[in-house]
Amino acid sequence: MIGQESPSRMRWVMICFAFTATVLNYVHRLSFNYLTSSGPLRELIPDDVFGYIATAFFLAYLLSNAVSGFIIDKLGTRLGYSLSMAFWTTAGILHALAMTPFQFGFFRFLLGIGEAGNWPAAIKLTSEWFPPNERSTASGIFNSGAAIGAVVSPPLIAWLGTSFGWQTTFVAIGVIGYIWLAFFWFTYYTPEKFAKREKTRIIPPLKLLKNRFVAGLTLSKVFMDPVWYFITFWIGRYLADVYGWNLSKIGLYAMLPFIVADLGNILGGLFTQFIIKAGIEIPKARKISVGIFGLIMVLALLLGPLIINGPTGALIVLAVAGFGYAAYTANTMAFPADVVPGNATASVWGIASVGAGLGGVIFQSVSGLAIKNLAAHYNYTIAYSAVFIGYGVIALIGLSIILFMTGPLVQNRELQQIADQE
Repeated sequence: MIGQESPSRMRWVMICFAFTATVLNYVHRLSFNYLTSSGPLRELIPDDVFGYIATAFFLAYLLSNAVSGFIIDKLGTRLGYSLSMAFWTTAGILHALAMTPFQFGFFRFLLGIGEAGNWPAAIKLTSEWFPPNERSTASGIFNSGAAIGAVVSPPLIAWLGTSFGWQTTFVAIGVIGYIWLAFFWFTYYTPEKFAKREKTRIIPPLKLLKNRFVAGLTLSKVFMDPVWYFITFWIGRYLADVYGWNLSKIGLYAMLPFIVADLGNILGGLFTQFIIKAGIEIPKARKISVGIFGLIMVLALLLGPLIINGPTGALIVLAVAGFGYAAYTANTMAFPADVVPGNATASVWGIASVGAGLGGVIFQSVSGLAIKNLAAHYNYTIAYSAVFIGYGVIALIGLSIILFMTGPLVQNRELQQIADQE
């Protein structure tokens, strides 16, 4: 077991690659959202069309996750992660060529195909380099890249967009991705003790899908992950629609909820590591953490409409919800390595992320339609309040599934036997 040996210091270098890739993943993902929140692209992309384009992204995300984890488990972390980065970076640059909503939707679809590989690859990297008691912390570190990406995106995109135009913005971000790719390719290697895994038998997808843990994790993400997608995709439009903010002001303040969410990534993992050291068994500690942080997110969203009385209150509610989600996710990312063999961790997270993509497909479209129709009949404040409550309800469903339907977080002997077969 990896926990029986002193872990290599190189693990911190490797997790920095995953962290940086996740930052770039979110900058690519969110650049379109902020560039269309106001200015010339806002006129081209109204609310309902914005929801449909987001749906195209998540449809690709869903389809790609069905295979990305298995591909990464088969190819290995180095090649699999590199291909993923190359694909989504190229797709991001192609946005600069779009002229119509359909073209934007097509390039967002390509972006979703590539971006789906980031989390299975990063989780595989974590399982290769970190012992079990550090995995929730390591997962929190690389996943904090999502919040950091969401933090730097508003001011970065606002500055690039207003200074150089939206086409140059997409190209500039893409160049950074190619630089990451060069450094990663010539630095990363799989630890010797795990190198043999990449040559072992990959567990068949149906075997994984029939597993209680995998099925429960996948179903939970249908309801849980769309909460984060709503916060990250719609915050710019929310501030513009309800409070009349322009791109420059959004760029200045929209980062605040994501700074708090980033604390959730780190503190969520450290909290679990702390209670494990205090004597609580790892499986129980994981469930306690996700229960606490999941409820923080749920309550913020359900009570938000009663608390919000201006943009400051709105940013606080979104910050608390984001904190809860990030801390919750930092712990669930450690689940696969606790239950399935090492050569299936990327596959399992890829399968689970199909649920996330399905939730994104469903709830992004519903959000767009709900906001457009409720705003037309009432106003934007009522429209977004209804959507907040709706996301609070589905988050509670997702939390209940992860707590009560995934079973014990211990190594599954049946799956291990399959993986050990030559």
